[in-house]
Amino acid sequence: MNNMNQMMKQVKKMQEQMLKAQEELGNKTVEGSAGGGVVTVTANGHKKVTQIVIKPEAVDPDDVEMLQDLVLTAVNDAMAKADELANQDMGKFTGGMKIPGLF
Repeated sequence: MNNMNQMMKQVKKMQEQMLKAQEELGNKTVEGSAGGGVVTVTANGHKKVTQIVIKPEAVDPDDVEMLQDLVLTAVNDAMAKADELANQDMGKFTGGMKIPGLF
């Protein structure tokens, strides 16, 4: 019975550490870019876009599709980096396993 109590305490401690690590992801940021940095997107570890910066040279009224592609590429780059950040931070708890809904 004592081993079971010890194990339950360890599980509870690990759950608390995981929740804290997941919460801290919201305070960490990553940056994606496209077009050599003419479009940059900042996102947090929860994959929420917090800022988009578009340099004036990226804006060509005659080629709106190019700007749309640059923004899309930068957002996807930031999301991939946010996934990588979450995998790094949470991977120490999951041993590299991807657990649906956890992050």
